[in-house]
Amino acid sequence: MERYYNKWFKILVIPAILLFTVVILIPFGMGLAYSFTAWRGSYFKGSEHWWGALVGFKNYIKVFHSQKFMTALIYTLKFTVVAVIFKNVTSLCLAMMVKKIGKGKGVFRTIYFFPNLLGGLAMGFVWSFIFQNVFSLILFGGDSPLQIPFLSNMLQDPKKAVIAMAMMATWQTAGYMMLIYLNGLNNIPEDLYEAASIDGASAWQKFKSITVPMLMPAFTVVFFLTLSGSFKMLDENLALTEGNFGTRMLSLQILLSTRENTPPNYGMAQAQAVIFFLLIAVISIVQVIITKRKEIEA
Repeated sequence: MERYYNKWFKILVIPAILLFTVVILIPFGMGLAYSFTAWRGSYFKGSEHWWGALVGFKNYIKVFHSQKFMTALIYTLKFTVVAVIFKNVTSLCLAMMVKKIGKGKGVFRTIYFFPNLLGGLAMGFVWSFIFQNVFSLILFGGDSPLQIPFLSNMLQDPKKAVIAMAMMATWQTAGYMMLIYLNGLNNIPEDLYEAASIDGASAWQKFKSITVPMLMPAFTVVFFLTLSGSFKMLDENLALTEGNFGTRMLSLQILLSTRENTPPNYGMAQAQAVIFFLLIAVISIVQVIITKRKEIEA
């Protein structure tokens, strides 16, 4: 088998390389070039070719002077912090509970994973109904005896909307992240817990000294997925609030920026996309480096 792979590997990998080049590398290179031009979507302002419509860093300067972009950036950072905490805490708790279950473990895994199969827009509209009708009119607002102002009209307030979108994102992805944590928990030898119990360690001491260090590889993966996924959230933001009430995030800002200018300034929108890519790349790489170091220390 190894001889077969050595012989045919280069040939078999050619389709994947071609597909990656055509679908990812070439469009990325074109988008990067267009971000330095006066691109209007269907034509280049002042020229028939992109090199004749170069404007240098003017698009990037406009982006950083854009109040809407900076507001969306700050709001995205706030949401990401809240969502990453919600997702990781919830998924780890679910994994630890499922691990304790004897029979029917597979049923619970399926139930918790199922929300991850739903599309972003469909899920966003479902949760929009929950927040606006179930929460605001039936459970926590209106004439309900259980009056909780914070859980009422959550989508009309930017601070409440952060929590609302984090709740929805956690409900969707916690089951998937749970599987990663569950796999990590299953790889921890039970002998370590037994030895700690003999030494009189409490449940918290065992969690802090055994579970967390041994789960660092899983933390690396889950933190990367939750961090990048929170930054890139678009469909849910569009379905829940459409960016109104100061709840616009970066992905939605890039989408709407082409609609708010006449003619549409696709060059500036592409500059926003490049900045967005660099931001996610830098933060994700730093996160992976930090958690990888923790793995080594553990």
